[in-house]
Amino acid sequence: MHRYPKILEAARGAVWAIHRPKLDAILAFLDTKASGGSVDATLVERMAADNRSRGKAVVSRSVAVLPLLGTITQRSDMITEFSGGTSTDRWGREFDALVNDPEVGSIVLDVDSPGGTIYGVPELAAKVFAARGTKPIIAVANSFMASAAYWIGTAADEVVVTPSGDVGSIGVLAIHANRAGQYEQEGVEFEVITYGAHKAEEIDTGPLGDETRAEIQRRVDDDGKVFEAAVAKHRGVPVKTVHGSFGQGRVYGAEEAVRKNMADRVATLDETVARMAKGGRPGKRTRKAALRRRLELG
Repeated sequence: MHRYPKILEAARGAVWAIHRPKLDAILAFLDTKASGGSVDATLVERMAADNRSRGKAVVSRSVAVLPLLGTITQRSDMITEFSGGTSTDRWGREFDALVNDPEVGSIVLDVDSPGGTIYGVPELAAKVFAARGTKPIIAVANSFMASAAYWIGTAADEVVVTPSGDVGSIGVLAIHANRAGQYEQEGVEFEVITYGAHKAEEIDTGPLGDETRAEIQRRVDDDGKVFEAAVAKHRGVPVKTVHGSFGQGRVYGAEEAVRKNMADRVATLDETVARMAKGGRPGKRTRKAALRRRLELG
């Protein structure tokens, strides 16, 4: 059981590009385990096995469907196994294989993810963006493409949202837990011995100092700006458009996402695969088409 407090500490110390309710669920699960609570081991293993099988690419009629599911982390770990997650390292290797496979004519990304940690995401999005032009790459929100998943998904040639889907949640967050009151109730006293003035500045035995809070904010701001710049590049719009019109952390349904130019069309995964199997080509809407679409939707 000793590993869970360490995993919880790492999770709380990370910068996340994730839809906040999912992060709440992850931290609640880790809190339960760290405090000695139990989770059905059979259920966890069943979920992990199901998640592994769902994460494999399927090729049919020269169209490869590559799932991007669950919490995104750089490497597979307990969190990704439990919540149906994706490793950016492993997913990147699968994506490379499909790009280089002469039998694959187009790639459809089947995305259902709330996002995850920052690590590995900029590099993976850059890999997808660099593959544009080799063969059509379509990202389908089926049904949730949020935060880090949206960062990666927008790197495709085209973003499609299933009619009931949601996309967005652009932004990053970090969480500090002040557990001083809890430790006092439990009769736990700490002596922290460090080398380096800032080595233990985020420790959970007390509140953040002003300097530490400012440093965490700087990191979050830097990562957030990189996120917005990447989406602007992927969508072919100014950064100020992403910052001002793409929600700043909110998610939008299919029609509203198309209206805002955060996505290109509304269609199901099956419809998209069928379109690509018939030789369809991805096409981003022009500014004139985007304006016409806004007028059509009122």
